[in-house]
Amino acid sequence: MKISAQDAKTKMDASMGFVLLDVRTPEEFNDERIPGAINLPLDEIEEKVESVASDLNQEIYVYCRSGNRSAQAAKILVELGYTKVYDFGGIIDWPYDKE
Repeated sequence: MKISAQDAKTKMDASMGFVLLDVRTPEEFNDERIPGAINLPLDEIEEKVESVASDLNQEIYVYCRSGNRSAQAAKILVELGYTKVYDFGGIIDWPYDKE
């Protein structure tokens, strides 16, 4: 499900036990990221997502740089059976804390 950065922030602030996935490259992740994010590059999603989100009903928030890779990742996650996938686009549109 595509949501805004503002909606993602509101939902994450009110939630416990969610997974925040950054699907950019490790280099991009090391340059800047949203606090608490786990780096899982798009090309590794299918093989490795279970290691960070084993519950198919766990809330998963996905972002990348501009929104293209996060949309692809969200589609893959839904196809894998995850039921609460929220794509909030790119870090370039994230007006909150970054590290």
